[in-house]
Amino acid sequence: MSEMFCFQCEQTAGGKGCTKIGVCGKKPETANLQDRLVGELVALAGGEGFTRTPELDTLVENALFTTLTNVNFDDLSLAALVEKVRKIRKESGVADAWDMNSLWTASEDVRSLKSLLLFGMKGIAAYASHARVLGRSREEVTGFLYRGLALLAADAGKETLLDAVLEAGKVNLACMELLNDANRTYGTPEPVTVSRTVEKGPFIIVTGHDLHDLALLLRQTEGKGVNVYTHGEMLPAHAYPELKKYAHFKGHFGTAWQNQQKEFNGVPAPILFTTNCIMPVKEGYADRVFTTGVVRFPGMVNIDESKDFSPVIAKALELGGYAEDKCFPGINGGETVTTGFGSEAVLSHAGTIVEAVKAGAIRHFFLVGGCDGARPGRNYYTEFVKQTPADTVVLTLACGKFRFNDLDLGNIGGIPRLLDMGQCNDAYGAIQVALALAGAFNCGVNDLPLTLVLSWYEQKAVAILLTLLYLGVKNIYLGPSLPAFVSPAVLDFLVKEFGIRPISTPEADLAAILGN
Repeated sequence: MSEMFCFQCEQTAGGKGCTKIGVCGKKPETANLQDRLVGELVALAGGEGFTRTPELDTLVENALFTTLTNVNFDDLSLAALVEKVRKIRKESGVADAWDMNSLWTASEDVRSLKSLLLFGMKGIAAYASHARVLGRSREEVTGFLYRGLALLAADAGKETLLDAVLEAGKVNLACMELLNDANRTYGTPEPVTVSRTVEKGPFIIVTGHDLHDLALLLRQTEGKGVNVYTHGEMLPAHAYPELKKYAHFKGHFGTAWQNQQKEFNGVPAPILFTTNCIMPVKEGYADRVFTTGVVRFPGMVNIDESKDFSPVIAKALELGGYAEDKCFPGINGGETVTTGFGSEAVLSHAGTIVEAVKAGAIRHFFLVGGCDGARPGRNYYTEFVKQTPADTVVLTLACGKFRFNDLDLGNIGGIPRLLDMGQCNDAYGAIQVALALAGAFNCGVNDLPLTLVLSWYEQKAVAILLTLLYLGVKNIYLGPSLPAFVSPAVLDFLVKEFGIRPISTPEADLAAILGN
């Protein structure tokens, strides 16, 4: 008998499922607590005796967010969440929690579709949580989470479940629009070149995705003699006018999130984790890790809802930073990186882009985006981008871009060949660009000279994929491996209906896409 079961991320053991310990470092006790939490949520949502309140909606979103990969490794905080939902469930008159084992042991296709629904909802909940922090919510989104959770326990057929999966894609589109608008609290992103040099003196590294936490940290560190640097998916924050106005908001530290255990080791500065992705913390930097929001790791200092970052600032002053300026180049050696090409920036040049396509100066667009991870084979995305012809443009977003975002690909008529559109949270903008270009050319999205080459790792990527399927986007290249939770029959449907195909080699895929 297995000690746990988890197959929600791309790196799951043997491409089948983690049963002894998570490849992410998650222990069986942690995995089982997360399953219990989901089971409590499912039972609660399936009952009729609870009262919807903003507080309960927040709890449901955050609880689902907590179960994402590389978010929470702390059993004490998970147990507290389980108990909190359990109490509400019992008060609502629902006698028992739902047993997640009934999902893992369901028939192959039912398990596949319900898993696809559940993991998509986890991604939606993450985006919804980010938006709610900024004061935005939408009933279409939160209400669906309750309905979707209840459906997991229902004796539903494959057609019903497939409809729910595609509805999840529709709801995630609305959720990403909500978050896109919420992030404009900090202004409209503008293209900016960001240094990878850390200046001498005290500093703080802030990672994750939460712009609100970053804004609060910048406000609290102003005038304290402490500089602030982004890490991972926080990079696009440099493009927002209301954030980059702070003189002590300096640059970017490190490369991809999965390299944090090496890159954070011995760094003379505290690291603040605002949301995912945290990896098991190593001894070489354990005394300087702080978490906030839904992120937890045993033994690490958590900044509670007060958002008082004084302990982080004090640690920065204590450690003192580097004695001299120090550059940390990207994976390909680049000492700067450019970001901030949101939908507004790209579409402001729509006329130029359309004319360049009509004149033959731009032959094709690639959206190379998604999650990064440690599994061998992800260098595919680096090589793919390197090999794209000089008359093509590469749009990118999410953390997968750290494989290639420090490359200099040049430009076409003043348009950079590599356009960083932001976080995975900014996928809505990429969709709007595609729809706008389709409108400009008076064609469907699938008729554009555009190919999506996506990498996935965790559940937010699943939610985005479901949105693309809902929109009818076809011929997506997906890698580095296909999801373990997609059964052969469900995969066959996705291939026949949407043309989803696994990546092969950069050379072969480019030849197939461009007709070489």
